Amino acid sequence: MNIFELLKAGGITMIPLIILSMLALTVIFERVRFWFSVLNKEKEISNRILDACRRDWAAAAEIARQAYDQPIGRFLYAPLRLQNPDPELFRLALEAAADEEIVSMRRGDKLLEAVIAMSPLLGLLGTVLGLISSLGSITLSQIGTSATDKVTGGIGQSLISTATGLIVALLSLAFYRIFQGLVFNQAKVFRQAGNEMELLHRQQWQLGEGIPLDRAEES
Repeated sequence: MNIFELLKAGGITMIPLIILSMLALTVIFERVRFWFSVLNKEKEISNRILDACRRDWAAAAEIARQAYDQPIGRFLYAPLRLQNPDPELFRLALEAAADEEIVSMRRGDKLLEAVIAMSPLLGLLGTVLGLISSLGSITLSQIGTSATDKVTGGIGQSLISTATGLIVALLSLAFYRIFQGLVFNQAKVFRQAGNEMELLHRQQWQLGEGIPLDRAEES
């Protein structure tokens, strides 16, 4: 059975299932490419910016600006582009940038959720329609005769749509969970890098205000 015969055997619901599978694959390929780029560069970018913060904040801001095409670069650049921010404003800038980047990283999740929810239902609908069509073609007097052989084959073929729907949903669910895990891990990376940068800024702010660090800790 070739692909066209398979689609024909699955019934009318195979058309939306194919559309959903194409949409899911488009999102999956786009997100895989996105995450490959992010995971391949973020550690180097983060280390360069944080190392520069210990020596020269202007240099750190320039490094972050050059890495603006990466989420970690945009996240760390958000407070660095402000003019002499106090620690509270610095922290708020980090939090706002983190929220914005996390939302961006979840792009495509709603589409995958829709595919995961709709594919099994469409597959089941195709099977039900196939059963109705197959069983409606025989009468009670034909049950047990050779006339039911064709019906049995039709029932088997009608299950193709259910199998297709489950395959599409399972594939989408697997990648959806992987992407969710990557977003969760990215939130931890942001929090760690942001906390370290905020600590460096608070230390610099206290020194800039002429408050000795040991005196500040006592107060």
